[in-house]
Amino acid sequence: MFGNMNFKRGAAPIFAALIWIGAGAINKAVAQERFDKAAFYKVMEAGELKDINDEIDVVKASALKENDKKGYEGVLLMRKAGKVKVPAHKLNLFREGAYKLENALKNDTDNAEFHFLRLTIQENVPKIVHYRKDIEKDKQHVIRNYKSQPDVVKAAINSYCKISKTLHAEDL
Repeated sequence: MFGNMNFKRGAAPIFAALIWIGAGAINKAVAQERFDKAAFYKVMEAGELKDINDEIDVVKASALKENDKKGYEGVLLMRKAGKVKVPAHKLNLFREGAYKLENALKNDTDNAEFHFLRLTIQENVPKIVHYRKDIEKDKQHVIRNYKSQPDVVKAAINSYCKISKTLHAEDL
């Protein structure tokens, strides 16, 4: 289709660049509509650095409410902190993530999903980080609100119960 076009010298690369930029805009538009909790929880469970970074991009570009973006991004940043090598970078990522998640919870104290996500982080973070004070509070919040959660969140909670030191299936 484009074979017979007479491009002046340098026009072909510009044309290709415009196509590439347009494809990027389309991909970003698709990302805005495609936040998927099942995919989010899969990334959280597997914890591969590339997947975490990709999911952070999805959350940022999504059509989620701003407070929800903060919460999901915060949890992903804390998960990412466990995957990087440099201790200072680890700590900075964790602090940034904790700040975002805590603000999201402050703005929506009844968000049982964020309480669940914070519980998963608190149970698995090293004690030296001192991010463990709300384990029992989060556990009780999850138990009280379990039945009203979407199926995807219930499945994540049930899966987590199998490895949790605090939250057990019989509690639900």
